Amino acid sequence: MEKKIIWKAGLILLLLSSQLSYGQSMGAVKKEIIKTNSLYFELFKKKDLAIVSLYTDNGWLLPPNAPAVKGKAALIKDFTSAYTDASIQSVKFTTIQVYGDGSGYTTEEGIWQVFNTQGVIIDQGNYIKLWKKTGKAWRIYRDIFSSDHKSATM
Repeated sequence: MEKKIIWKAGLILLLLSSQLSYGQSMGAVKKEIIKTNSLYFELFKKKDLAIVSLYTDNGWLLPPNAPAVKGKAALIKDFTSAYTDASIQSVKFTTIQVYGDGSGYTTEEGIWQVFNTQGVIIDQGNYIKLWKKTGKAWRIYRDIFSSDHKSATM
């Protein structure tokens, strides 16, 4: 009887410790994602194509009402086009939740906003990003977003 209690107590401690280490690693992952998103904002505001380096080599951007933008060359073309739109000054992501196991792939959910040159929101919506661990850094593998505004084509 005493061995069963000790065994169960050990199992409970093992489960609790694995949950604690999971939470700590996801906290670190979330911090890195938020830091990378901050870099994204800076690069976008500067109209710097280095923003593409925040995606994996085979990363996809999945915008609403448009074909998927697949791979570095397509991302460069897409961001070049976005940067020529004089009405867009900056973007912002607000991370709501990050989840996963902290290794390989992690999912981020949030709200995005696009601002004009006067700092007024001109579009906003929700996003989900699938992040992939590449070497020592997390990179955007899939980036899908929807607008809160109705499309004129619908």
